[in-house]
Amino acid sequence: MEKPEFKPNISDDLKEPVGHLIEHRLPWLILGLLGGIVTSIIVSSYEKILSADLRLAFFIPVIVYMSDAVGTQTETIYVRHLRKSGGDFSKYLFKETGLGLSLGSIFGLVIGLFAAYWLHAPAIGITVGLAMFINVTIAPVLAIFIPEILYKEHSDPALGSGPLATIIQDLLSLLIYFLIASLIIF
Repeated sequence: MEKPEFKPNISDDLKEPVGHLIEHRLPWLILGLLGGIVTSIIVSSYEKILSADLRLAFFIPVIVYMSDAVGTQTETIYVRHLRKSGGDFSKYLFKETGLGLSLGSIFGLVIGLFAAYWLHAPAIGITVGLAMFINVTIAPVLAIFIPEILYKEHSDPALGSGPLATIIQDLLSLLIYFLIASLIIF
């Protein structure tokens, strides 16, 4: 299969007029804003779970943050790799899947044990730990798929993949967390 011949138009942002930068960045950020609104509505649909045990809300920021942080690291490195060499998606996918499993296991175990000990609630510890494991495991995989798709569609992955990957990861993180909570706690 032939690699696409796409080289993003890399310019010096310091020399670009602000209006031009807004024109290129705004659509992706509006997409993120709309995704955030959808995510807020989805979280509100789990009000019953949160009201049954408010302590579940304590871990929303760390679960979303860690998923985003792992994904952002991967995405930044992969976009740089795409720019330099055009990428080798299958090798990267394999490597990042292993990395995600490793990081997911570490962070899932740590946060799960912390939650169970701190709150004296093994069910919350299992919920938080399992959600962290799954989310951090899938974060790097998602973080290379989105730039790869944008790259193949001849769109600049440095511009769009951050906002798009972040909102997708946030949405998935919360859905996974609440689904696990509804299975374990209820």
